[in-house]
Amino acid sequence: MATRFDHDDDSVVVIIGSGAGGGTLANALAKKGINSVVLEAGKRYQMNDIENDEWEMFKKISWLDERITAGPRQLTETFPGLPAWIVKGVGGSTIHWAGVSLRFQPHEFKWHSEVGDIAGANLLDWPISYEELEPYYVKAERHMGVTGESTGMPYHQWNNNFKVLAAGAERVGYKQLRSGPMAINTEAYDDRARCMQAGFCMQGCRFGAKWSTMYTDIPRAEASGYCEVRPRSMALKIEHDDQGRATAVVYADGDGNQHRQRARAVCVAGNSIESPRLLLNSHSAMFPDGLANSSGQVGRNYMTHATSCIFGVMPKPVHMHRGTTFAGIISDEARLDPSRGFVGGYTLEVMSLGVPFFAKFMDPTNAGWGREITTALDKYDHLSGVWICGEDLPVETNGITLHDTKKDQHGLPVPVVYKGDHPNDEKLRRHGEQQARRCYEAAGAERIFKVPDFPTSHNVGTNRMSAKAQDGVVNQWGQTHDIDNLFISDGSQFTSSGAENPTLTIVALALRQADHIAERMQRQEL
Repeated sequence: MATRFDHDDDSVVVIIGSGAGGGTLANALAKKGINSVVLEAGKRYQMNDIENDEWEMFKKISWLDERITAGPRQLTETFPGLPAWIVKGVGGSTIHWAGVSLRFQPHEFKWHSEVGDIAGANLLDWPISYEELEPYYVKAERHMGVTGESTGMPYHQWNNNFKVLAAGAERVGYKQLRSGPMAINTEAYDDRARCMQAGFCMQGCRFGAKWSTMYTDIPRAEASGYCEVRPRSMALKIEHDDQGRATAVVYADGDGNQHRQRARAVCVAGNSIESPRLLLNSHSAMFPDGLANSSGQVGRNYMTHATSCIFGVMPKPVHMHRGTTFAGIISDEARLDPSRGFVGGYTLEVMSLGVPFFAKFMDPTNAGWGREITTALDKYDHLSGVWICGEDLPVETNGITLHDTKKDQHGLPVPVVYKGDHPNDEKLRRHGEQQARRCYEAAGAERIFKVPDFPTSHNVGTNRMSAKAQDGVVNQWGQTHDIDNLFISDGSQFTSSGAENPTLTIVALALRQADHIAERMQRQEL
């Protein structure tokens, strides 16, 4: 029988969100015998809900509640209500992610110390170092089943898409070429099957080879008897007592009925959009600007990575759709090297799109037609694609605010997601595009082109870590500076974006936070 906790049970940790941060945290706390209630806004999916169909899965799992895209980028016109491509469902965006599991580099934790002040950027060092997090990187890699040294699992074989890019990259002089690390099994691991190379990683892995809290951490936490997951439960407000301690979370169930779950501690893991939105919506007489916002930093410093996507039309068929979606990574440009004209680095990650997505991404407007598009579609089987994942500097004005008048189905203000480029982002992106083109030119591409930006899947910042309370929202444990028993447990606590995909770091931080919470509970501090 599934565990059920009473709404008045104030011994539980309430976790808001069930993805990389929340799902991992729930399982880690359950292993320590700590009770938790997970509130997940989306529904619960089963394995047989996963289809190898791009648009059907996009419509099925994406967070499509109204959000407003703002800022000077083209996304405001082409995707005005979809600034980010994330999942609403038990498992969160770990259903949708590609499995790339890169560690941050040591210098990326000490960003301000490395490069100093940069006009227009809000740089800060993380209050933790790479050395402090490294043991948890190893734990996270073993926990998720990441190919490479920590698990001993071999990397994936290179697919055609990566072979094409790699051939050009080696001629350009690049040397750091790998088909991993990835949290996608190359052999049976942790009761999950090996990858079948079906090529639908972003739609959800129907074989369970890719790590996802949907079918790992969440069911295991529930099976322990220490965790209850409540799907279709949208957190509306965090309440506090006269001493300013979090006491309960008000949420709406799938029928719109409101409930109040009392809490010993609250951990917010709703992504870099919903997490600050919830804090801002939880304003009170004691916290008029929102919870944990004495610094004014809640919702600020939103980062999405400086990205671009380049395709090459090759002389012979490539069939890029075969194999894992992000089948290989080139890390030579991830270094810190200001001599290139910008700070920060980037990775080149080979990627593929199916025909339906590719046709849409060639021209996201409804006017997409003409020879340029049709000739590219005619050559679909000859295409190779690469995505640039670059350091995106924190800018204080990039962030999440609440709309003045527009309300959602629960009566809450709709979030406005503003994102513009820092000049450094533009320089980095142009360099990445140039180098990607050089790789495809060296590989003999007949035509090279980029596609317009699409909604990002990487969302970090907006509740950042800081050593001093006036600089950020949380400390080195993800604990808010202002409220002792309120934690942030997702990528919104990132102080910088790094040149790497964020999921591995989110999981490492969640495992570390679970240890911290357990120790504090043992000392009866929580």
